[in-house]
Amino acid sequence: MGVNTDLPRNEQIKVPKVKVVDENGKMIGVMPTRKALELAREKGLDLVLVAPNENPPVAKIMDYGKYKYQLTKKQKESKKKTVQLKQMKFRLNIDEHDYQTKVKHIRRFLEDGHKVRVVVMFIGREMMFAEKGKEILERVIKDTEDLATVESPPKMEGRDMWMVLKPKNS
Repeated sequence: MGVNTDLPRNEQIKVPKVKVVDENGKMIGVMPTRKALELAREKGLDLVLVAPNENPPVAKIMDYGKYKYQLTKKQKESKKKTVQLKQMKFRLNIDEHDYQTKVKHIRRFLEDGHKVRVVVMFIGREMMFAEKGKEILERVIKDTEDLATVESPPKMEGRDMWMVLKPKNS
């Protein structure tokens, strides 16, 4: 999220006058930077230049450490909400237990709201059995139909056959 967290503060502010906003968001007015800095120090807070391109620049009295913490917290929260594309790989001659385990993982990804790319890998002469790979993908679709819809149907690409499943509620 390109949010700039390194705003000039306290002694880093080099302009002679600033428009000051207090910690509650109330406009105090234009004053010399030194006086604004003293005001912030009296309150045990920082003077942060929030709009350096304004005329005069706008500085806010705030707890800078708390501000940076809140910003990083917001950034982490917004990252959590993004839908990821998870991937699950299958081999052609997969054991039943392994298949069930992988389907369980796919179901968990879908429940968490992620898209899942399901890939069947062909190695060596297995390329002759592309139909068997398609059967595996069709079986995955059938086993997850209560949670997922097919976003892109099975297709062959090089030595892989793949499809993308998306959660039904999205």
